[in-house]
Amino acid sequence: MAIAAFRGVIPGDRRYDTRHDMWVRREGATVLLGATAFGIFLAGPLIAFTAKPRGAAVMIGRGLGTVESSKTVIAVHAPLSVVLEDCNEEAERHPRLVNDDPYGAGWMARGRPLAWAEECLNLVDAAAYAAHVRAMDPGAIVEVTA
Repeated sequence: MAIAAFRGVIPGDRRYDTRHDMWVRREGATVLLGATAFGIFLAGPLIAFTAKPRGAAVMIGRGLGTVESSKTVIAVHAPLSVVLEDCNEEAERHPRLVNDDPYGAGWMARGRPLAWAEECLNLVDAAAYAAHVRAMDPGAIVEVTA
């Protein structure tokens, strides 16, 4: 049986980590972090999400929490270095939020970036992330939104 291609949107108001399929949205002195719809597509529907506690310093590429799908349990890798100020407790209680609305109600963590000026250079814009998705899944139907 063939696996369906990814279909989804990529919001244009944030930056993306192509290595770990995470997104970052700058909000003043903080950043909001979450998994991309494509990352969730690859992992399979999430059945659990647990974030590290508030106040934890998480360096770029290190685990800021874990997700569990029917396929596996994996670390959620930080797309940049942050001190965690908040986690999405609602998404921890109801991980379906991450599946259903990864760019909205399903955000994962909020933090204060530790090296934004340097580390944001590793992140790509929505158009480049869409190209990444299409390279990984040539049948993907991807729309970049404003």
